[in-house]
Amino acid sequence: MGDVRVLVVEDETLLADSIAEWLRREAFAVDVAYDGDAALERLGVTDYDVVVLDRDLPVVHGDDVCRAVVDSGTETRVLMLTAAAAVRERVAGLALGADDYLVKPFALVELSARVHALARRARPAAPPKLSRAGIVVDPARREVYRDGRYVALSRKEFAVLAELVRAGGAVVSAEELLDRAWDEHIDPFTNVVRVTVMKLRRKLGDPQVVETVPGVGYQIR
Repeated sequence: MGDVRVLVVEDETLLADSIAEWLRREAFAVDVAYDGDAALERLGVTDYDVVVLDRDLPVVHGDDVCRAVVDSGTETRVLMLTAAAAVRERVAGLALGADDYLVKPFALVELSARVHALARRARPAAPPKLSRAGIVVDPARREVYRDGRYVALSRKEFAVLAELVRAGGAVVSAEELLDRAWDEHIDPFTNVVRVTVMKLRRKLGDPQVVETVPGVGYQIR
């Protein structure tokens, strides 16, 4: 999970740095803020998957930081930290929109386990790979392979191929490809689909797999 970004917000400097160091060993990308105001500044410029948030912060309270994260509408998950063990305190934190709660003192191994779990929830599952006729399309990585050979495609070529493979052998009309792979301002009478398919065939190589169905569209059998 090396590309997962975590913001640690904790006013106890030694604790904040210890948490950050531990999470970096877990291959997270970690930033640190020592008060609520600094946390809001970082949240304004960087998209984080998880915020490890102390509730009792100086300058701007942790509750206000949590509200700001929730109100932003992002998929950022909040793990709230507090020294208060009372049930009502935990309930209050969760009511603000925090996704999880951890009472101090805590074991760093438990904290990292909770961050891992929240990070998985923050990111939707990657779309599955598509395959047909020896072609493998990886939507998450935007990569294409034919019989194990990598094929470099432009964005439009990739989009057209993905639609044809996704169709599972059914014919896809030029109008449907225009609608799915181009924006709404594209000229409906353009020959851009034909040109894109021609380039796609050349890059995929022989034997040809993208077939033209006259007067109907294109398919990969």
